[in-house]
Amino acid sequence: MRRKTHYPGFSLAEVLLAVGTLAIGMIFISGTFLTGIYFSTIATERTIAAAVADEAFAKIRLYGIDPADSSLATDRLVPFETLNPIADNEFAYPSTETTIDKQYYWSALCRSVRSDSANRLVQVTVFVSRKIGSATTYPGGTIRPVPVEVGVSASGAGNQNQLTITTPDEQAYINAGCTIADNRTGLLYRVVQREADAPNVITLDKPWYGQTTDSVWIIPPPIGGGKYPCIAVYQKLISF
Repeated sequence: MRRKTHYPGFSLAEVLLAVGTLAIGMIFISGTFLTGIYFSTIATERTIAAAVADEAFAKIRLYGIDPADSSLATDRLVPFETLNPIADNEFAYPSTETTIDKQYYWSALCRSVRSDSANRLVQVTVFVSRKIGSATTYPGGTIRPVPVEVGVSASGAGNQNQLTITTPDEQAYINAGCTIADNRTGLLYRVVQREADAPNVITLDKPWYGQTTDSVWIIPPPIGGGKYPCIAVYQKLISF
């Protein structure tokens, strides 16, 4: 008689184990794709921001600043539109006449650098930001992201890299990852974190070199909350 040949198959437990292993692997792979998309988006925006900043500096040179303007000082930052009130559409990127809402905008703060009576140097700090949604508005009632002045005070000895936000309503303007500019010197700082148990205290990436009681400039989030709009900050000395 012919003997039967038995072919062993997979049990239900083995199939479930294989499916579970595959599912776990797919979760890790999908997470890698999401991380890659996130960093790719950041890299793309940083590339665009560099182009926006180049255009901003070119426009500032083109439209000019009067170094003798009484609004310009060595110990405070002044918005560029205060020194030269150009049209609002000039702050949009790209600079084309179109009815389509622009996604990228720039704004600038200026400070005189008078090392001697003859120089015409101006420190120009350009903030490049994104705007999402045509109906989005920002603190101060502006329709594009612009820097606002926030009062701060130094936290004292032993906490040289910490600042206290003096006005409670302005605490939400500054969060981890933001870039702030010292109003007196234009020196840039990166905010590492805002303390969870003390939301009016922020930690900087380096010691604070400003005054004990001072102010900083920051691009605030939209009214009603939203993603931090500032992509990058650039700074140059320009002779006018």
